[in-house]
Amino acid sequence: MIGRSGNPTLNENTFEQSGYYNGHEAMTIGGTVNKSFMLLALLIGAAIVSWVMFFNGHDVFAFMIGGAIGGFVLAIIISFAPKTAPYLAPIYAVLEGLLIGALSAMFESTYYGITLQAALLTMCIFLGMLIVYKTGLIRATAGFKRGVIAATLGIALVYLLSFVLGMFGLSVPYLHDSTPIGIGISIFIIIIAALNFVLDFNLIEEGAQQGAPKYMEWYCSFGLLVTLIWLYIEIIRLLAKLANRK
Repeated sequence: MIGRSGNPTLNENTFEQSGYYNGHEAMTIGGTVNKSFMLLALLIGAAIVSWVMFFNGHDVFAFMIGGAIGGFVLAIIISFAPKTAPYLAPIYAVLEGLLIGALSAMFESTYYGITLQAALLTMCIFLGMLIVYKTGLIRATAGFKRGVIAATLGIALVYLLSFVLGMFGLSVPYLHDSTPIGIGISIFIIIIAALNFVLDFNLIEEGAQQGAPKYMEWYCSFGLLVTLIWLYIEIIRLLAKLANRK
């Protein structure tokens, strides 16, 4: 049985429903890594476009809204139909790139240097979690998985509540504040986002070992990108909170 991931796009039923393949048709870790780099390149390329447009005086609000809504819709489709990942994951990466680029530019215009800091911290955390996973310092045990999944779902519910309350001019206490409690909440969310990488790495490794179909390389790469984007956004929000306290 393949272990579960806290990432909603990567779960234990994904490979089971896909069937198993052998030989050149099977998923490999190397293939997943290559496709992850492809999606990341598309994300960065699209982000540069919206970033440059923002600082050239263009309105990038449409990029933010279109990227957020379009990315969300595609994420739902890919999650329920993994076979669409080879076609929709690249589009998802571009849409999220437009969103991330515009969002980052807005933060950068207020807090100079924050984008580079957030990007470096995100990549350092990603590499750090990969190292601790490969060295066995953190193991994706059943209890570990249950804890991360429960925390991730809890965070998702809080953000959903925040979105609904925001429609009525209300907000969740401390969630967006620069108070010590608000900063503590952001740090907790970042820790949970980082721990999701351990579950993702474990699922990808087991999927490759059990011979999941080739298209799952795109699906798993998409799942990693979802976690990476989540982590980056949480880090840049934390840095903005810290900057507000200076």
